Amino acid sequence: MSLTLAEVEHIARLARLELSEEEKTRYREQLSAILDYAARLRELDTSRIAPTASVLAEGLPLREDEPAPGLDVSEVLGNAPQAEDGQFRVPPILE
Repeated sequence: MSLTLAEVEHIARLARLELSEEEKTRYREQLSAILDYAARLRELDTSRIAPTASVLAEGLPLREDEPAPGLDVSEVLGNAPQAEDGQFRVPPILE
């Protein structure tokens, strides 16, 4: 399935992306290839495969759940847009 440039522009607008003409052309080709591959997968007969089938071996070993030290409050709040009194500051939702 080949996408048009208009469809790529629509997708970019929905994703709030500004694309150059070169990017639009490149993404049109890449997205078209992805859709073509998905169409090929739809052609496979999966009627004999259970919906819950898995390629993983059953009973895989899990690691032990052991407590570990957490992050320091200053590290956690370091990336927050706003912090106050050692807590995240968020805009009020009720006025």
